[in-house]
Amino acid sequence: MDLDVSAESVPIFRALASSVRVKIIQLLSKDKLNVSQLSKALGISSTITIAHLNKLEEAKLIRSEKKGNQRISTLTIDTININFPTKLYIPFKSVDIDIPIGQYTSYDISPTCGLADSKGFIGKLDQPGYFMDPKRYQAGMLWFGRGYVEYQIPNYLQKDQNLEMLELSLELGSEFPFSNNNWKSDITISLDGQELGTWTSPGDFSDTHGRYTPKWVDNDMNQYGILKSLRISNHGSTIDGKPSGNTTINMLDRTKNSWTLRIGVKENADNVGGCTLFGHKFGNHNQGIKTAIYYSDQT
Repeated sequence: MDLDVSAESVPIFRALASSVRVKIIQLLSKDKLNVSQLSKALGISSTITIAHLNKLEEAKLIRSEKKGNQRISTLTIDTININFPTKLYIPFKSVDIDIPIGQYTSYDISPTCGLADSKGFIGKLDQPGYFMDPKRYQAGMLWFGRGYVEYQIPNYLQKDQNLEMLELSLELGSEFPFSNNNWKSDITISLDGQELGTWTSPGDFSDTHGRYTPKWVDNDMNQYGILKSLRISNHGSTIDGKPSGNTTINMLDRTKNSWTLRIGVKENADNVGGCTLFGHKFGNHNQGIKTAIYYSDQT
């Protein structure tokens, strides 16, 4: 489950703000249990147990089903990622660009793979040739088992402007046929051939429906990813504020009209678990590949 610090996430934070409910989650992580079994393990009455279960179910952390006179509860998630808002004072001007995920300019991928827009799949699944379908520009989600996709980041800077820093924000996950919440994948991101870093995605998530993912997407398919933030500055490159590579902003050719962004999974990676990219109208963040180019004026 991917959360941000917002009013929409408050029910989940409230559900977790109880030692009893935390214990229930621990118990359900081992097996499905009925009210009587939970009540006995917790040392509280069935009435109080049900009240706690209702809180967890309202937050979509568990689900319950009736079997005869019994209420059986099951844990529905195994990971919660919390994205805190970031506010960094940067004394530079910026150009902001949101690149649609279907606007890649090159690719070399292997199945499983596919494209989807808000209405359905684009072309046929597991056939890389369809990644050149003209409708790919409408894609809000794409996925592949191994390989890469490349995008062009336009350089709008003028001759009298100095490139100071570049930031990227994108929603990523692994790729497993249908889904697998525990499926690691080493996703490497580079810019003009310079590696910015590798992030290991923990899974291909379907424990809950993506906030923006269309209803036509089955619940056992990729639903959302994790929002990752990359930064290239004079000090190197970072992922989510942690050092991830030695590529500095000075390594980019500032005279080029665009820079090539590559997102992929290497053949020799420790975890070859594919890649899923989420864009507009999919996942938990209604965005493409957000890019901020920071610059200063020459004096």
